[in-house]
Amino acid sequence: MFLDEHKIKLIAGKGGDGCSSFRREKFVARGGPNGGDGGTGGDIIIATTPHHNTLSHLAYKKTFEGGRGGHGLGKDTHGANGDDLIIEVPVGTLIWNEEKTKVIADLAERGERIIMVRGGIGGMGNARFKTSTNQAPRFAETGEPGGQLEIILELKLVADVGIIGFPSAGKSTLISVISNAKPKIAEYHFTTLAPNLGVVKYHSHNFVVADIPGLIEGASEGKGLGHKFLKHVARTKILVHVIDCALEDPDKLYQMINSELKKFDKRLSKLPQIIVLNKIDLFDKETLAVRIKELQKVTKKAKIFPISAVAHKGLKELLAEMSQQLTKLTIKEAKEDAEEKVIKIVPILRPHEDKVKFNINETVQDEEKQLFYVSGKRLEQITIMTDLKNREGLERIYRYIEAIGLQQALKKRKAKLGDKIRVNEKSIPFRP
Repeated sequence: MFLDEHKIKLIAGKGGDGCSSFRREKFVARGGPNGGDGGTGGDIIIATTPHHNTLSHLAYKKTFEGGRGGHGLGKDTHGANGDDLIIEVPVGTLIWNEEKTKVIADLAERGERIIMVRGGIGGMGNARFKTSTNQAPRFAETGEPGGQLEIILELKLVADVGIIGFPSAGKSTLISVISNAKPKIAEYHFTTLAPNLGVVKYHSHNFVVADIPGLIEGASEGKGLGHKFLKHVARTKILVHVIDCALEDPDKLYQMINSELKKFDKRLSKLPQIIVLNKIDLFDKETLAVRIKELQKVTKKAKIFPISAVAHKGLKELLAEMSQQLTKLTIKEAKEDAEEKVIKIVPILRPHEDKVKFNINETVQDEEKQLFYVSGKRLEQITIMTDLKNREGLERIYRYIEAIGLQQALKKRKAKLGDKIRVNEKSIPFRP
């Protein structure tokens, strides 16, 4: 099964809970708190690998979860960190957001890795909350939930040369004789149901070719099979346009395919093209000359390569042209890379740094009480990791609310006893 697009849900591992315990040993009075911290949850990482050519290995799984962090234990024992989950994808995979409106990452190189969602941090044990004024804290944090994200994986094959053309033009035969690819070949349309990749070895130059399944008129609008695979042409450097010499009006066929490329993506129509007239062994020299002349009218000055993939005629000249054009593009890209000198400044953030401490998003009047909806990265993190039923935990929230200025801001909004502060799914009673 060929799968080139797949929607999945990622859930990073939850952090382990902190432990609330006290040192208890014979002859050791008031040993004090010794609850250890919980372990960090596992991240979810997407990495490219040469072992897969499609996304088919992910077809029957839609939810991926990172390892959960272990809970803290007594004697200041730290919980084990959760295992990271690595999802392997083929080179050329695009990672889209859930709505497919933004590309999150373009994994076009072998060995690339990207951390998609971070595991939750482990909760602190009660030993961390010991102070000179509170020497026996009975409060420990719960683990932070891991990040969640829904993404769409889309595969775009990475090839130097894309072979395009109408069904049965001889694309599969051509790739089978110039590379190590072994595609299905038969005398009927749409034999190829998935792109084929092959490596061509020409003297000291190796390059990758892709046989793109047959395009027909209206492919850009969803007709035939070609519309599913037009996106795979996007990453190629040059196109080899194969035209069946046995069909009438080769000039119209050439224009039709180029029109579909332009409708799908204007960039595709601007890619360098090598025009190939296949199956020349079926005609005599005079008839072949007429066909070439008809095609030359629309290709203008572009050189046409007459070949017979079956009879292995004209292949040396075609391979030489492919190698020459790819070499020119490689030199051009190297020059552009040398000229491009961009210094990227990456901001360094301290742990839990949040420039905007809080936002009061909405105030809802419920009978005589007010409900204040408040957001803030660190505020949300502390609230979700705190058991509000624990008196000491609730006191910790109140201290933080006062420290960041939220208490004062709510007073200015006429907050009174009995009102509620809503942070995510948790409600905190307002205390004047």
